Amino acid sequence: RKLRIGLMSQSMDALNRELARKLNEDARTNPQSVYAGKFVGIANGQVVAVSDSLGEMMRLLRQAEPDAAKTFWI
Repeated sequence: RKLRIGLMSQSMDALNRELARKLNEDARTNPQSVYAGKFVGIANGQVVAVSDSLGEMMRLLRQAEPDAAKTFWI
């Protein structure tokens, strides 16, 4: 059971990181991107928070997913 949970969290981490990479690439190549110059919170493979403020983005991210192991931000 622990191995399966570990694999699931590794795959969620990989999914979150891949989404973050794509969003970052989009923001760098397209200044009109809604993510350009913003803090972006990702949880469970989905964007759940976008803000100009790191504190606000973190608040929204924690609200969307309290388990930090399932989150990522850029």
